[in-house]
Amino acid sequence: MLDIKFLRENPDVVKQNIKNKFQDEKLPLVDEVIDLDVKKREAQKEADGLRADRNKISKQIGALMGQGKKEEAEEVKKQVAAFAKRLEELEASEKELDEKILKIMMTIPNIIDPSVPIGKNDTENVEVTKYGDPVVPDFEIPYHTDIMARFDGIDIDAAGRVAGNGFYYLMGDIARLHSAVISYARDFMIDRGFTYCVPPFMIRSNVVTGVMSFAEMDAMMYKIEGEDLYLIGTSEHSMIGKFIDQIVPEAELPKTLTSYSPCFRKEKGAHGIEERGVYRIHQFEKQEMIVVCKPEDSPMWFDKLWQNTVDLFRSMDIPVRTLECCSGDLADLKVKSFDVEAWSPRQKKYFEVGSCSNLGDAQARRLKIRVNGEDGKKYFAHTLNNTVVAPPRMLIAFLENNLREDGSVAIPEVLRPYMGGKSELVPKHE
Repeated sequence: MLDIKFLRENPDVVKQNIKNKFQDEKLPLVDEVIDLDVKKREAQKEADGLRADRNKISKQIGALMGQGKKEEAEEVKKQVAAFAKRLEELEASEKELDEKILKIMMTIPNIIDPSVPIGKNDTENVEVTKYGDPVVPDFEIPYHTDIMARFDGIDIDAAGRVAGNGFYYLMGDIARLHSAVISYARDFMIDRGFTYCVPPFMIRSNVVTGVMSFAEMDAMMYKIEGEDLYLIGTSEHSMIGKFIDQIVPEAELPKTLTSYSPCFRKEKGAHGIEERGVYRIHQFEKQEMIVVCKPEDSPMWFDKLWQNTVDLFRSMDIPVRTLECCSGDLADLKVKSFDVEAWSPRQKKYFEVGSCSNLGDAQARRLKIRVNGEDGKKYFAHTLNNTVVAPPRMLIAFLENNLREDGSVAIPEVLRPYMGGKSELVPKHE
């Protein structure tokens, strides 16, 4: 969320940013919120004047009563009562205007970084760097659920009977591989200096609206009926929420946390054939990383975060690339974002396995996460987040890149301690 003072002083910058994000329907909101802000400040000014006048003349009542001037004292009392009535009206108006301003400000997109490429949607995202050599083997690679089925490792039909579409049972070695990847990712991030955390898997509505835009909330979040609670779509939500309404001493920054959690998502909308199986689902598990830092440090942390994911995948010899999200593909709170994509030998293309975002002070402003500077001045922190790894989607890349012609799957050395020392998985049937 933008600072209202910044919008008030830079309306043209805000409007151009909206145009750069191809959200022209939001352009009138800038003038609307400026008009509401003027009315609010006028109401505040009048209210402050009335309070000063009321306090001043209230002191006269006792003096007049002491002088026996009861009639004059009664007139002053009537004047004070009139002030009180008008103040009540003004305070109600201020509250109403505050609510309207907040609602609009929460829909106006954050100012994107100047380095972000301008584009309408994800088709105009820009490749940054490739890591590793993509390989297409000279044998056919089956669809990922067919690979899993050879190990008796998945049961989507049973999950459909139990929970409906978008769910799965992982079984045996495939389930163990899933957990091994999560455990390895946890230790990988701990070794990089991040504090491990298992957060709440449900959060209140004020945290939800603090960490994401209304559009994201509607498309993603599951509401708990009868409770002011939502299932998290990613542990970033409760991890950033951990600092709500907090004033963090500057000396304690940065806060670097890595977290495990299940994730629950509606995943609204139709998806293509490559998103069947376990690619896009309602429930999955993930290792995440977040940073709360000083504003001047957030660009540096952004680069560190996406590099962590690249390094993790490369340690398992999976080719990846980074893709910079264009302006039209950025969620409203984001300043800058990279996707990390893994190579799919079957599809002969890359697909998304993680997303790294710098949100500037947008989340901190909504959640009131402030820093107490060494000079005593308080300011809003910057927040960042990134996916370490998100199986079972990551399993697609893993199985395809480690599949052998005989149907076995090689286990990279870094994962073997988490797989009971196994160096390969042998299928149970063709």
